[in-house]
Amino acid sequence: MHARRGRTGRPRRTRALVALTLLASALAACGGDEDTSRPTLDWYNFPDDSGALQQAADRCSRASGGRYRISYHKLPRAADGQRQQLVRRLAAEDDSLDILGLDVTWAAEFAEARWIREWTGETKRRATEGTLRVPLRTATWKGKLYAVPYNTNIQLLWYREDLVPTPPKTWSEMLNMSRELARRGEPHYVEIQGAQYEGLTVWFNSLVNSAGGSILDPSATEPSLGPPAVRAASIMRDLANSPAADPSLPNQMEDQNRLAMESGVAAFEINYPFVYPSMKANNPRLFKDFRWAPYPRVDAGRPSRPTVGGIDLAVSAYSRHPDLAFEAALCLRDRENQLTAALEGGLPPTLRALYDDPAFMKQYPFSEEVLSSLERASVRPLTPAYQNVSIAVSHTLSPPSEIEPESAVGTIGEQIDRALRSEGVIP
Repeated sequence: MHARRGRTGRPRRTRALVALTLLASALAACGGDEDTSRPTLDWYNFPDDSGALQQAADRCSRASGGRYRISYHKLPRAADGQRQQLVRRLAAEDDSLDILGLDVTWAAEFAEARWIREWTGETKRRATEGTLRVPLRTATWKGKLYAVPYNTNIQLLWYREDLVPTPPKTWSEMLNMSRELARRGEPHYVEIQGAQYEGLTVWFNSLVNSAGGSILDPSATEPSLGPPAVRAASIMRDLANSPAADPSLPNQMEDQNRLAMESGVAAFEINYPFVYPSMKANNPRLFKDFRWAPYPRVDAGRPSRPTVGGIDLAVSAYSRHPDLAFEAALCLRDRENQLTAALEGGLPPTLRALYDDPAFMKQYPFSEEVLSSLERASVRPLTPAYQNVSIAVSHTLSPPSEIEPESAVGTIGEQIDRALRSEGVIP
């Protein structure tokens, strides 16, 4: 009796298990069709904590109509770490990279190494249409477009209106205001990036261009520098040896500047727009007097030319789906996604029309100053040897208090000349 129940029970259990297995297989196959029947485009970009980049990837995946999905991969936080990871994988011809988020200084290097594809025809037209001119320069090498600007960035002068009712127009005027505030025993520091890193190069580049010069000649084949560079180095030295200098100046980067301003010890800050929502959240009392103005001028009669920042999207030369990658990159930086990146991630857009968008203007009450600054902005030297150029500048000018302007500029020129004559990609 028991044996018969056992024999007759096993087929029922077996049939049930088979049915469940087949059902699970069918469901897995259905789910697999969604994931495997369309290509996955791997997008490598800076780590975004706002969720804007993931939203863009999801939105464009849906908009593709099933032709592709975008997988967003976060690169390291530091720009050097981002570049290092991309360089190593591209040098190994890694075909799992499709869309690359490049710092605005990398396009020339990556293009010269033939790691990224040129934008041509209809994709180039769509990439350039309505895009701000200066950000487009960062994506161009030897007259060819190698990336599409995703977002941009620019520094403004931020100041406390309770201490300075009228913002300074020039560096000398700002230093004089700082000295007077110090004499009265009031907060008086000028917060700026003085550490030995890329921010110091940006400071120097902005001053050189604002003085009417450039670090490299127009063909990017030799250093330019000259008197504008000497003036730039002199301004850096003078600030570092004045009451305006925060004692931590030689070690300060953007975030340390933000924190110092929020602590109430400073009257001025040269920094990016991310400081505005941060001040609003972290020090509402000071926020009511937190104002902005254009980047200070070197000469009263010559507009300043702060250095543009941001990220450009390129298509890897080793992508297995280059046509889809071009299409996806254009989607990732379209109007809707750039607006989301601006409103949620604080990233200034590269599409000119968005600066007239009411939602953006409300979030960015300083949008007019940002746009004006971007339209006259300078770019960092466009050269495959940029990493060496930047190192030559930042190492020679660090610490700013010990700069000897003429000899420092001479040293920078010699080191840049050697860097431009070297071959290969900087490791």
